[in-house]
Amino acid sequence: MTVVNGYKQNDNEEKINILNLEELEERAKQIIPTGGFGYIVGGSENNWTLKANRKAFTHKQIVPRALSNIENPSLDTNVFGIPLKTPIMMAPTAAQGLAHSQGEKDTAKGVAAVGGLMAQSTYSSVSISDTAAAGNGAPQFFQLYMSKDWDFNYSLLDEAKKAGVKGIILTVDATVDGYREDDIKNNFQFPIPMANLTKFSEGDGKGKGIAEIYAAAAQKIGPDDVKKIADYTDLPVIVKGIESPEDALYAIGAGAAGVYVSNHGGRQLNGGPASFDVLEDVAKAVNGRVPIIFDSGVRRGSDAFKALASGADLVAMGRPVIYGLALGGAEGVQAVFEHLGDELKTTMQLAGTKTIADVKKTQLLSINY
Repeated sequence: MTVVNGYKQNDNEEKINILNLEELEERAKQIIPTGGFGYIVGGSENNWTLKANRKAFTHKQIVPRALSNIENPSLDTNVFGIPLKTPIMMAPTAAQGLAHSQGEKDTAKGVAAVGGLMAQSTYSSVSISDTAAAGNGAPQFFQLYMSKDWDFNYSLLDEAKKAGVKGIILTVDATVDGYREDDIKNNFQFPIPMANLTKFSEGDGKGKGIAEIYAAAAQKIGPDDVKKIADYTDLPVIVKGIESPEDALYAIGAGAAGVYVSNHGGRQLNGGPASFDVLEDVAKAVNGRVPIIFDSGVRRGSDAFKALASGADLVAMGRPVIYGLALGGAEGVQAVFEHLGDELKTTMQLAGTKTIADVKKTQLLSINY
């Protein structure tokens, strides 16, 4: 165990047994300190949208297909010109040092081990370069929480380019912080410095509250910012936080190379729609012009299948990976991706789909319970 500013971080590096991804939450709760766990698990207000993210997957059904004459489905895919061994990627998730002493470094190792795509957050516990190095050449994206200070933005983008990231994810749904009651109840302050913020903060960067961090974030983000980042980096910019067809088209019109359908895991606008419920309409508007990433609520291989069949090109996970990280470090992360991949392959076999391209052509039944 490692202790930083009184906060206890797990050091375990071991394979973990997984029955299903949902049961990992309770196991991780026994390891992660209360304040850190509350920050990771919580949504906004009364968690209505967070809960809706899970329920939404019941709104569509997969029709089993027999006599399909296939075996050994493949998870291989190619998105943004990047060959991947799985369509499941790591969502950009802040402050992973709350779960494990190695934080994003271990996550990068675990994602690389399965041939997946890692996305690292501006609010990482580990620097951009150290996270990239831990991935040992595996593809990574950098997610930018845009600041009011463009010197800060340019500095992060410069470091990301130098580290060899393949794309920039611009998060646009967090111009203010969602009202997260767990953090208020726990009087939560980040106990572990965020590596990308320390060089722009006074002192050592520790002890910052969520409100203080968001106060420095840009509250005004528009199409011009997408173009500005794309022109500056000469990298694909993926706009994250899209929940309407109109915003998807605005993003593409501004030069976005990808659209990321997400409601921030239910952590921002409570009362908003589940991400899965809007995915198909967004995908129809995009009409294949750019790739689509999807997250929020994915816990089963069948969830990932339904997202791919509804228009996603990549399906991202956040919380379950962090729970795996807490329980087993890099090997725990790897185990989470392997388990979801195995579930997805089982679903593909039973649905008569050999490849991810086949999954994307699958017609789902729409059922409202």
